[in-house]
Amino acid sequence: MMIEINNESAIEIDETVLQRLTDFNLAQLNVSPDAEVAIVLVDEGAMESLHVQWMDEPGPTDVLSFPMDELRPGTPDHPTEAGLLGDIVLCPQVAEAQAQTAGHTLMDELILLTTHGLLHLLGFDHAEPDEEREMFGLQKSLIEGFAQVERRR
Repeated sequence: MMIEINNESAIEIDETVLQRLTDFNLAQLNVSPDAEVAIVLVDEGAMESLHVQWMDEPGPTDVLSFPMDELRPGTPDHPTEAGLLGDIVLCPQVAEAQAQTAGHTLMDELILLTTHGLLHLLGFDHAEPDEEREMFGLQKSLIEGFAQVERRR
């Protein structure tokens, strides 16, 4: 998998964790190893600009996803073809505040947000209750699976 991570924020992040997470999630979702995804971490000002431009909503947000080739999860017998999944944009400052409220670490929050953003790239949404149950259930399963793998490292 081609996973590019670019930290443009003022907060230092262990990018290798996000790399391993994205590798794990894409493998679990049967996405081609030749698929490409970019993860960009930005400060609040840059995130606010993107949030206003693309969502027409004020203020910074935690994560935005920009799908490109409209790829969907595959199956073990038929993985998703190679292509450009898109970009996930994270704001560590917003994530830090959310992590404190939730009572976990910044990295835990970034793992949640990266997984959430990746699912949006793959066509999942949470606008309707049944979509929300499916997406959040899969998100929880992926995060728990990744945590198990990480504990064995």
